[in-house]
Amino acid sequence: MARDLRSILDAVFDGVIVLDEDARVEIVNGEACRILEQSAESVRGLAVEALFGADHALPRLARDVLSTGRPAVEDEVSVEPRDPPLEVDIAVSPLDAADRRAGSARDNGVSGVVVLLRDRTVARSLREIVSERERLDSYGHIAAGIAHEVKNPLGGIRGAAELLAARATDDRGRDTAGLIVREVDRITELVEDLMVFARGDKLRLEPVNLHFVLDGVLDLLALDPLAEGGPVERFYDPSIPEFLADGDRLRQVFLNLARNGLQAVEENGGSLTITTRMSLDERLVGSDGRSLPTVVVAISDTGPGIAREVLHQLSTPFFTTRPQGTGLGLAVSRHWVARHDGTLRITSQLGEGTTVRVALPLRLPKEGS
Repeated sequence: MARDLRSILDAVFDGVIVLDEDARVEIVNGEACRILEQSAESVRGLAVEALFGADHALPRLARDVLSTGRPAVEDEVSVEPRDPPLEVDIAVSPLDAADRRAGSARDNGVSGVVVLLRDRTVARSLREIVSERERLDSYGHIAAGIAHEVKNPLGGIRGAAELLAARATDDRGRDTAGLIVREVDRITELVEDLMVFARGDKLRLEPVNLHFVLDGVLDLLALDPLAEGGPVERFYDPSIPEFLADGDRLRQVFLNLARNGLQAVEENGGSLTITTRMSLDERLVGSDGRSLPTVVVAISDTGPGIAREVLHQLSTPFFTTRPQGTGLGLAVSRHWVARHDGTLRITSQLGEGTTVRVALPLRLPKEGS
């Protein structure tokens, strides 16, 4: 009968953990093992605090249910440490002595609890992807409006400045006119950069070797004075095959992200780490609605970190924490990742550093035709 019960529990889509009256693990099914990233043998007999930490919601709920005999639920709880963390809904129900063939019961008749874990990470990711696409679409409308209202007057200002320079009779007049031309060109370049959200340029999908792209980015950065700020470490997953992507756009994305990381460690002499891996937990959804396996590129720096209150603003066009920055690099990177049906997420701790994770769908060449 025990084997039949195990088969039944392993067929359940939710994670199931059975705890005894001391809140120690008795039974754990396959989905719970996936969520915990541990085997059933390694967790059996452990106190619930050893799995999640004493401050986590699940041990608190389990102890409350054991004490009161009343079921409890809590939604959207983070499961850590994971990379990235999962988000689960938790439901805890009491077991009384009549529900079990063996074991003692507390005074309130509760002899254990059953914990159900429902992974909400995929649903959350889908919401984020939809929200991100809507936000990028809104940037496109704004960019088109700015271009329409600004580009023509800029052309007139530039022409007038060139005319002033040609008619100037002294160096001061020529220098002033030249300054106007340079500033107009700078504004025009910013408008062109912003227009990436409005033009809807098509991706040129072809088989891409991800590590070749990353190595090319690092070779390019090696010529930059920023590279003197700290070492760059690479941890590549050799199992990642070639997949369909726009290599030029990915190169632009990773160049922006790596430069940001090197700028973050420029002053404190920290390091930059680039890690690639296949992800079984993060499955992206393509434009055709199909679920796709995922490749993750993590770019981590040991810089000063980013304050929580500004973290969510970093991908907003023209928002920047650097005096000389334009605030477009990260927004453009997020745009091209989204065009690949991928996601870009930033996590950071003040004093510890920042990690940017780019998740890309693994579309194999034979599937792209």
